[in-house]
Amino acid sequence: MAPVAPLSLKHLVLLLATSPLCNSFAPTQTKTTGSFGTSYSTRLYSDVAEIKKVDERTGKPTGTSFLPAETIERAKKGNPIEKTKIQKDGTSAFRDIYEYAAAIRAGETSWEEIEKADMDSRFKFVGLLHRGKRTPGQFMMRLKVPNGIINADQLRFYSKSVEPYGEEGGVIDITTRQNIQLRGVKVEDAPDIIDGLHARNQTSIQSALDSVRNMVGNPLAGIDENELVDTREICNALNDLVSLDPVTNTRGNPMWGNLPRKFNIAISGSRDDYAHTHINDIGLQPVPHAETGEMGFNVVLGGYMSIKRVAESIDSGMWVPADRNSVVTLCEAILRIFRDEGNRKDRQKARLMWLVEEYGVEDFKKEVMKEVDSYDRGVKIDQAQPYHTGEYTRRELLGVHTQPQEGKSRVGIHVPAGRLHQKECYEIADLADKYSEGEIRLTVEQNIILPNVDDSKVKELLKEPCLNGDSRLAVNPGMIEGNVVSCTGAQFCGLAMIETKNNAESIAQKLESKVTVDRPIRIHWTGCPNSCGQAQVADIGIMGGPAKKLDPETGKNKAVPGCKIFVGGKIGEEGHLALEPSYTGIPLAEEDLVPVLVDILVKDFGAKEKKGLRKKVIGKVKSILKKD
Repeated sequence: MAPVAPLSLKHLVLLLATSPLCNSFAPTQTKTTGSFGTSYSTRLYSDVAEIKKVDERTGKPTGTSFLPAETIERAKKGNPIEKTKIQKDGTSAFRDIYEYAAAIRAGETSWEEIEKADMDSRFKFVGLLHRGKRTPGQFMMRLKVPNGIINADQLRFYSKSVEPYGEEGGVIDITTRQNIQLRGVKVEDAPDIIDGLHARNQTSIQSALDSVRNMVGNPLAGIDENELVDTREICNALNDLVSLDPVTNTRGNPMWGNLPRKFNIAISGSRDDYAHTHINDIGLQPVPHAETGEMGFNVVLGGYMSIKRVAESIDSGMWVPADRNSVVTLCEAILRIFRDEGNRKDRQKARLMWLVEEYGVEDFKKEVMKEVDSYDRGVKIDQAQPYHTGEYTRRELLGVHTQPQEGKSRVGIHVPAGRLHQKECYEIADLADKYSEGEIRLTVEQNIILPNVDDSKVKELLKEPCLNGDSRLAVNPGMIEGNVVSCTGAQFCGLAMIETKNNAESIAQKLESKVTVDRPIRIHWTGCPNSCGQAQVADIGIMGGPAKKLDPETGKNKAVPGCKIFVGGKIGEEGHLALEPSYTGIPLAEEDLVPVLVDILVKDFGAKEKKGLRKKVIGKVKSILKKD
């Protein structure tokens, strides 16, 4: 990527201010502005003398300036990240990126000389996560893609942005939050990428660390025959609430620039719950009001996954109308309480669930309703409403499916383990331009959907070379291959105990060759107990862990890459987490893992083994489990 002259602050603020206000694909989104009015909806709390109220470089309030004095005092005595945020506010980190990049390009410094707290912590507020253990000096850049909607031009830009880092180091990942992550980014290149994102109606600001993460919605919004709520406008409005300054109309809202921990919001648009509301801090589940018939959301709270605890969301007892004003006001109220009262000492106890439990569900509900009333926006929170009754089968997203729009179909395309290589990005972008008016939708299963394909062109689309032959991409993959989800794994992530994406792809292919199944089987891979790959929601969840295997040379067991296996997680209306592993200490080598997985598929999911394999599998499984 060619160097560019450093931007002045005036130039940068002008660029941000003139960028379009919503981050998603304009043709299918309702454009929204920032929060309500032209001022911050809560006053600047801080009356602590030594706390900087305004960053002189940006002219904007600091994130810390919105915190009450009591919260600031707790942060001062809190965990190391809290102390770092007090010392140097994260909301101006984007300015540091531009300054460091200019200095590196001018030969005045190098990435090794950048302050460690900036490299490993503050840059996360710009969506830059240093992968220091695996690729020192290079970052993963996380974007914000509300409702998972992108376009062909954006996808080509992602690919172009990572081309300097090579085919293996410069890749694009679809995440379990309908989001995009760019791999390999260097500090000196980041301003060009940020500018390019803003020019294309996207941003990376406030996408990581203690920020509200990507807004997850219904990937079929607006094209769904079973739709209860179109989630696009709501996702966009919530995204603007947390990452658009309502005063300056620039990227980054300092009001939410100093949360105690990350915060996840998911909005479901149908009974399918494609958004996985049961594992989010706020989950909105669409149900009509029993008396009025008005469509709204039951609110569930506190779902999350971490190294110390995995928790399903709990019913809050609240129902909110499904209009923009009501939903944004409710979420803002919960965020304000969480921001000011959440744990600042122990990051493992700093998620919303812990605060709800500290209050008690009923008292937390009362506090939220009191906060909503204080905003005086005419929003009324009602009691939770009865859920839908009657059987309902969650629909598939891969393959060709008729839309309610006459003459149109949606086409779901499998992206193995969510990993896109540069050439594949260009191929998908070309397909989108040719068949779906440039629109591309991402799913939490790390696949893509081309919406609004003319029925008359579906056959032509299915014959495209990039969807056939040796291509990794496919419209109709196997029922195992097509339902694999994977975290980043050890290739880039320093926390991962195992490599996940390559293993996920190869093991799925092996399983397809050994068994037949009569329904989709979801296999999730996660490299460590943080469970970014969401192993607990899967039919079969594989989590990196310790294992031992007999060394034929020494005759002793030695430590090898291994895993735990979770069985029985569920998604959809009956979402449920498999909280305890069914197997532990399984070596990751194909000859050890595949027989165990085949046995699980047969016993728990009714798979049929292909001829001549069953006796060999039973013997191998017994041998492996005996060693463990």
